[in-house]
Amino acid sequence: MKAGKRILSLVLLVVSMTAGPLALTGCHGSKGLGAFHMPEEFGLSGNYEITFWAKNDTNKTQTAIYEQAIVDFEKLYPNITVNLRLYTDYGKIYNDVITNITTNTTPNVCITYPDHIATYLSGTNLVVPLDSLFDDEKYGLGGSEVRFAAPSAEEIIPQFLEECLIDGHYYALPYMRSSEACYINKTYVEALGYTLPDVLTWDFVWEVSEAAMAKDAEDNFLINGQKVLIPFIYKSTDNMMIQMLKQKNAGYSTADGELLLFQDDTKELLYTIAEHGKSGAFSTFKISSYPANFLNTGQCLFAIDSTAGATWMGTNAPLSDISEDKVVEFETEVMTIPQFDPQHPQMISQGPSVCIFNKEDPQEVLASWLFTQYLLSNDVQIAYARTEGYVPVTSKAQESAEYQDYLSRCGENNTDYYDVKIKATELLLNHIDHTFVTPVFNGSASLRDAAGQLIENTVKSVRRKQEVNDAYMDKLYEDTISLYRLDQLNSASSPSSGKRDLGELPKTSVILLSSLATAWALILTYVVVCRVKRRNM
Repeated sequence: MKAGKRILSLVLLVVSMTAGPLALTGCHGSKGLGAFHMPEEFGLSGNYEITFWAKNDTNKTQTAIYEQAIVDFEKLYPNITVNLRLYTDYGKIYNDVITNITTNTTPNVCITYPDHIATYLSGTNLVVPLDSLFDDEKYGLGGSEVRFAAPSAEEIIPQFLEECLIDGHYYALPYMRSSEACYINKTYVEALGYTLPDVLTWDFVWEVSEAAMAKDAEDNFLINGQKVLIPFIYKSTDNMMIQMLKQKNAGYSTADGELLLFQDDTKELLYTIAEHGKSGAFSTFKISSYPANFLNTGQCLFAIDSTAGATWMGTNAPLSDISEDKVVEFETEVMTIPQFDPQHPQMISQGPSVCIFNKEDPQEVLASWLFTQYLLSNDVQIAYARTEGYVPVTSKAQESAEYQDYLSRCGENNTDYYDVKIKATELLLNHIDHTFVTPVFNGSASLRDAAGQLIENTVKSVRRKQEVNDAYMDKLYEDTISLYRLDQLNSASSPSSGKRDLGELPKTSVILLSSLATAWALILTYVVVCRVKRRNM
């Protein structure tokens, strides 16, 4: 029985090691919260400390704007302390929130995306619905007791506010908005004998990109005299696929979470993308690198990135991190992304929103709500929008004399009034009515990732000289569905179903579950050994 005792000892050791974390998770993670109810008055006698998680793209100017907003807000509300935590990636914010849900240590205020918020709604009353807060007479948007000039609900751009609607309720406020733009080396396009059309089309971009691939006898590209050229680079391939499908009036998903991505229209698009990926005329950020790096060194003609990325684009880009001797002089044109139907352009609306997490103390939640409103005040909106190609989310800020003066000074210098940045901003302002949003539901973030993965895998495959045919497409669909667990979404995608996919498990949870599985395996082994011993006695 010595072997059995050793196994039992090992089992007890594993169980004791996992019991602590398990008990902790059970203690905090299972603790439910009641629905938030607005207090009649904000408690000025108490002190409240709230955490604010935000993304800043390593832009020090943006960091300074957040910090100044906190200082100004705390002057208005001396009993509220705001602690700022900065991230360089929305994915990291998402993963940290998911991890902290299990211990009820989520932030108070979080800059995020509606797709992510749909997943945050995993716990009862975890994220505060804002519908009733909007209209509260005292503390709602523009309420009588708010100590600053907050916008009213009517002053938030309707298309931007619509993005924050999930399962019939508003769970966020828009913070900034952007779209995508095509940043073009106009000098090279015209050198190839082409004239940019009024509205960029996919056929035009593909044709020019292939024409640019011509080389001389020494294997240098004729257009730039260099060994390196990728005529067309796309930053966010998820947006690329989503917008192409929208422009063709093809399916992507429905509002209730039905997945329409994996169909024939998508295959047709992938075949075209494969053709130009194979020739080398097209690539992606994940495969090659930032489009701006190639554009600014004369190694790209069409670089598609967010309008918020405009400060990296062009010969005089203020945030370009390329050495001066590598930068090429060229004229930069900013246009809408390529279209299939130039008469009815379609472009995605994107950008960060702000959600509020529920807490035990409703006064703490109200403090969070007041700070969230402050992020929509003109001072914050205009200051932040000036840093990059974002646009303010309120008509109050957009129509202000200060913001209009900023737009009118396009090209005055290459810092505050950098022409490419302001042109990208004006592009979105002029096309707000042509923007669209994708349906938000539990799992919509995974579907978005899958849309981009289809393009990434296809381009990688043709570069590896794999044949892209119907059999390849069928397997690509199957593998992508499996990778993102999309076969589980149709049965549990609606927020009202009560079933939530929290995405990829945090590492600590994986370790815990693996340890428990090991413990149970050892217990079963111990039982078997004991039975064998008894039979042999």
